[in-house]
Amino acid sequence: MDSRRTRVLIEIALSVALAAVLAMITVWRMPQGGSVSLNMLPLFIIALRRGTGAGLAAGALYGAVDFLVNPYIVHWIQPILDYPVAYGLVGLSGVVSRPLKAALSQAAYGASVAWAAAGIALGGLGRYIAHFASGVVFFGSFAPEGQPVWLYSALYNTYVPVSAAAALAAAIVILPVLERAMPSRVSDSAGT
Repeated sequence: MDSRRTRVLIEIALSVALAAVLAMITVWRMPQGGSVSLNMLPLFIIALRRGTGAGLAAGALYGAVDFLVNPYIVHWIQPILDYPVAYGLVGLSGVVSRPLKAALSQAAYGASVAWAAAGIALGGLGRYIAHFASGVVFFGSFAPEGQPVWLYSALYNTYVPVSAAAALAAAIVILPVLERAMPSRVSDSAGT
């Protein structure tokens, strides 16, 4: 195994571990699962630096770890959608990896913020859609009388964009510092 691949695997493992630690520090915990925290931050960082493949892998692995540590089950399919699929979709933020790395290597702060925001919005939207679908299909019984299930799920899962916005604020500070300390090299492939 080459040293670049080994480095990416180590970064994935560290990202998953850091996400698990950050999940324990919550601002708000929702009654049927979910919370406002920075647990997506390391997943966004690995995807933005190493590409979609690394991001999807880290997210899915973290989802499995989160399920083992803090499971919430209402149906046998729901944990798959709410854990590895939802967190795996956070890795979609890696689609902007190449232009973000180019902007960071040129110290183009405005462009790097824009690319990071676009990537985090895409990854956060992916996770939101997975939780929204799970809420419509599996959590409809929690909706207040007379409220459409889709509206209940859409409102309930707003903790995801709030968490993504907090992660974006932190990523804007962390990414340039991390790039200076440990350059990701523009020539890296977008996936693993």
